[in-house]
Amino acid sequence: MCALIIGGDKVTTLSNVLKGLGVTKINHWDARNKSSACKKSIPQDTECVVMLTSYLNHNAMKHFKSEAKKRDLPVICSKQSASCLYQEYVKIMGITDCKDCYANTECKKKNG
Repeated sequence: MCALIIGGDKVTTLSNVLKGLGVTKINHWDARNKSSACKKSIPQDTECVVMLTSYLNHNAMKHFKSEAKKRDLPVICSKQSASCLYQEYVKIMGITDCKDCYANTECKKKNG
């Protein structure tokens, strides 16, 4: 699965959480340039959009939610916190049989 993270500067920790949940490719847009952020299109290989709410303005969030909805992509809105991202991802993606994936290195869901 390929995910797009929009917002934030350093997303290494968040990338590790997503990789632990089965995401194999992660693209990141910092959305620092507010004027051009809304002009980008979600890449074709994206299967999930993660928006870091503390780093995006309302117009950017509205634009990317609309784009994701047109392509029927799940949208995860989260603060830039590993635990918050984990909880929202599990809730939105419907992962119910794996409560402790984040901490459990032997988890079947995490390892395949």
